[in-house]
Amino acid sequence: MNKNLLPLTLGGLGIGITEFVMMGLLPDISKGLGVTIPQAGHLISAYALGVVIGAPLLIIIAGKYPPKMILIALMVMFTVFNAFSAFAPTFNTLFIARLLSGLPHGAFFGVGSVVASRIAEKGKAAQAVSLMFMGLTIANIIGVPLGTYIGHNFSWRISFAVVVFVGLVTLLSLKLWLPALEATKNRDLKAELSFFKKREAWIIIFMISIGTGGLFAWYSYIAPLMTDVAGFSPHAVTYILMLAGLGMMFGNYIGGRLADKFSPAKASAALLLTMVVTLTIVHFVSASQPLALIMTFITGAVAFSLAAPIQMLMIQSAKGSEMLAASASQASFNIGNALGAFFGGLPLVYGFDYTSPAYVGAAMALVGAFFAFWLIKSNQGATEEVKVPVTSFH
Repeated sequence: MNKNLLPLTLGGLGIGITEFVMMGLLPDISKGLGVTIPQAGHLISAYALGVVIGAPLLIIIAGKYPPKMILIALMVMFTVFNAFSAFAPTFNTLFIARLLSGLPHGAFFGVGSVVASRIAEKGKAAQAVSLMFMGLTIANIIGVPLGTYIGHNFSWRISFAVVVFVGLVTLLSLKLWLPALEATKNRDLKAELSFFKKREAWIIIFMISIGTGGLFAWYSYIAPLMTDVAGFSPHAVTYILMLAGLGMMFGNYIGGRLADKFSPAKASAALLLTMVVTLTIVHFVSASQPLALIMTFITGAVAFSLAAPIQMLMIQSAKGSEMLAASASQASFNIGNALGAFFGGLPLVYGFDYTSPAYVGAAMALVGAFFAFWLIKSNQGATEEVKVPVTSFH
């Protein structure tokens, strides 16, 4: 790995742990703060809301500063607010801390994506972005299971202390290794915001918000799918999630290469269609333990292979608004998180079994693929695919 990209990977690791470890810590937080598990589940929504609010807002405020300074400031916020989470005395204060912790998430990935694409070797911008998102996959393989284990056996507060430690290490690496790129010159905020007046911007936003929701329709209910349908013991779920994380890491690498070789739009369309197929297969084979494990790895790989292509798609479509657009894609991804969990749970409310969320996920991925093909068609004209090299901040 390019040493200059390592700080971005570490930042992705810390963000991945704090975002996903909450799913495993809900029983411990519920018991420790005297609230029900559904009430504790609001902490997940609080973080997602923070991402949606903070992603565009912080870029609008900080976009005129050098990217290294922005990333350091965002990681300071991330570290401080997670420390606040570790010491929060009541549920309400923890809710506020989780909301604040989500604020720098999207902005960090937005700025980090543009920085990664700028310092990448020629023709390998998407692969560089995928290295940043590799931190998220490592979090799902190692960080989240470790944080969950610590929360179960010691204290959920120590789990957040681990996140704070990763944040401090990231700050040090940002200071030492991230190149000092130039700040935006003659920034025109009105011109940047005009990106959202373009039809193309909203096609991509809908593609991400609905298409990636297919992942969360499946992933949100993977634990009961594996225990109630496949027949695994509850203790095996941690290892199954690690298997999914390994798939995500593999898919993240493949997705970066596909986006560089073909185009982000074409890669996104193909991968969303592949997700439709894999989630449909999940519905039919989950009663078989061997096939359920195989499809857990494959589905994780296919779903997370979208990370780099959609981020590069947003960057390349937003000349002059790269950071703002890239952060908006992260906000859209978290909207997909909420939509996938909500729509995936609807069949369960009406008495269908735990394979039904996979069908919902396949439908959402199919809608996302429709938007991807619409985007490709709308870009056809003078060139087959509009590609805007990211060479500077505007």
